[in-house]
Amino acid sequence: MLVTAWPAAGKEVPVDVELVFAVDISGSIDMEEAQLQREGYLNAFADPEVIRTIKSGFIGRIAASYVEWAGRYQMIVADWTLIEDEASARAFAGKVARAPIMTELWTSISGAVNFAMPMFENNGYSGIRRIIDISGDGPNNVGEFVPKARDRAIGAGFIINGLPIMNDRPSRYGWPAYKQLDVYYVNCVIGGPGAFIVVADGFQDFARAIRKKMILEIAGHRPPPRWRIVPATWEEKPTCDMGEKRREWLLDEDPPLNQ
Repeated sequence: MLVTAWPAAGKEVPVDVELVFAVDISGSIDMEEAQLQREGYLNAFADPEVIRTIKSGFIGRIAASYVEWAGRYQMIVADWTLIEDEASARAFAGKVARAPIMTELWTSISGAVNFAMPMFENNGYSGIRRIIDISGDGPNNVGEFVPKARDRAIGAGFIINGLPIMNDRPSRYGWPAYKQLDVYYVNCVIGGPGAFIVVADGFQDFARAIRKKMILEIAGHRPPPRWRIVPATWEEKPTCDMGEKRREWLLDEDPPLNQ
């Protein structure tokens, strides 16, 4: 079958969802963890239930793009592609698989959101929903304050879903893990009608989490109540600038090179 990467000029192909997968490759993620993330996405696109979900939509196809990001770095790894069956899903996954895996400095969720929004303009597709899917293992620590980017995206009609990667281990540079990254994503990152998170319990759990998340967001569903975050108390609630505060402290304390 013909895999459609760009529709004919002047025509918009209707789809159920226009979806940007925005994947964290900041320095806190080592090469093994970056590989686990990449493999999780590749396996999800080959998964029969994901493909059935795509084909079961009102229109029966989606448009997807895959972006990797860090601080002031964003890269389109696989540009907009029409996915409507197993062959087109595997072709899209093949584009992702062929790209080299990189890591870059710092973490800018706001930069990823701001980079993704213009990608939907004149992309040749017209989706019932437009989703920016953010996955990562830490909070924003450089660039625009993330709630500002989130609110701008929501105001423009986007949905932002999140996949925080939780673990208890320090980073490869010895920095402690963020204990409430899930609550941070709920309070500071996601937004729009039906926005939700699915938590990965470490990088080994990433493949399960992204498969479940893709099925839910392609189908237009939310996780059942038992999967949702119980709001933290005011005393426990992480602030939306907790990443920036740590970065300032680290810079004052002569930190390692990456975060």
